[in-house]
Amino acid sequence: MAVQYKWATLGCGVIGHQLAEAMQKLGGNLYGVGNRTHEKAVKFAEQYGIPKVYDKPEDIFKDPEVDIVYISTPHNTHIKYLRQALAAGKHVLCEKSITLNYYELEEAVNLAMKNHLVLAEAQTIYHMPIYRELSKRIQNGDFGPLRLMTMNFGSYKPYDMKNRFFNRNLAGGAMLDIGVYALSFVRWFMSSSPKEISSQVLYAPTGVDEQASILLKNDENEMATVMLSLHAKQPKRGMISFDKAYVELMEYPRGDKAMITWTEDGHKEEIIAGETENALCYEVEDMERTVAGEKDYMHLDYTVDVMALMTKIRQDWGMKYPEEE
Repeated sequence: MAVQYKWATLGCGVIGHQLAEAMQKLGGNLYGVGNRTHEKAVKFAEQYGIPKVYDKPEDIFKDPEVDIVYISTPHNTHIKYLRQALAAGKHVLCEKSITLNYYELEEAVNLAMKNHLVLAEAQTIYHMPIYRELSKRIQNGDFGPLRLMTMNFGSYKPYDMKNRFFNRNLAGGAMLDIGVYALSFVRWFMSSSPKEISSQVLYAPTGVDEQASILLKNDENEMATVMLSLHAKQPKRGMISFDKAYVELMEYPRGDKAMITWTEDGHKEEIIAGETENALCYEVEDMERTVAGEKDYMHLDYTVDVMALMTKIRQDWGMKYPEEE
C-alpha cells in the first residue's frame, strides 16, 4: 500500500528517522518536518528530501496541506501538541506514552471525538502481524483458556541523571518509557482490563521510577506479572500460559515470531509473521486505513485502558511529575 496522505513529523529523533525510512519503503515520503531546534529540522529534511520545513512546531498545525501529524517529542510535551493538532483538524499518531496520565488522554480523546479525528498511540504491539496471528489462534480455541502472563523488560541505562530516562522534567522513568510496552502486551491478550492491581517501586536518585514489579488480575481471573527496570538488563520476553500450551515472544515490542510449547507432549511450534524492521510501516498503513474509514485498526480503547493502569499504579506510589503537582 503506497502512502496516500500527507504526513508531517513533529520531532526528528530516532523515531523520526525510522518514520521517514518507513515512508520511503512504502513508496512515499514525509511531506513536512518541524522540530524545537530549527536547524535539526532543516538537516532532517535535506537527508530525506522532505519538501516542507516549518519554522516552529506550531506551524505544522496551521498548514492546510497536512492530513496526519506524527508526534515524537518528549512525553510531557505531548498534550500541548495534541490539543493544538486536534483543534486544527489534524489526525494524530503520537509516540508512546501518548500522555503523562489518564486525565490528559481523556481530554485528547474527547477533542478527537468532537472533531471526528483519528487519535492513536504509536504502539507497535497493536500493529505487528504476529499479534494478529496469535489472536486468531486464541479465538479459534487452539490453546484453550488464558491463565497467566509473565512480562520482562529491563534495559541498563548508565546513571546519567541528565538523560531523559532519569529526568523528572522530561517525564522519565520505567513506567512511561518501557512499562507501556509490557502493559500493552498484557492488554492485547487479556479478555478485559485488569481490576486488581498491586505493585512495588524502586526510585532512581532523581525521584523517577527506576524499577517496578506489578501484579495484575482481571474479572476473568487472568493474571499477569510485569518486571521493569531501567538499570538492570533483562530479556524483552513475554510469556502467555494457556491450558494447552504456553507461547513465548522475544523482543516483543517489535516481535515477528512466537514459540509455542504444547502442554501435553512438550513439542514446540514456531510461528513467524511480519518483520521487525517493518514495524513503522505497519503502523503507518494501519493509521491510513483507519483515517480512510476502512475500519479501526488503532486500538485507542486499549491505549486508554493502559494509560488508566499506569496512572493508577503511579498514584498508588504517590509519584508525580512536575506538571501534575
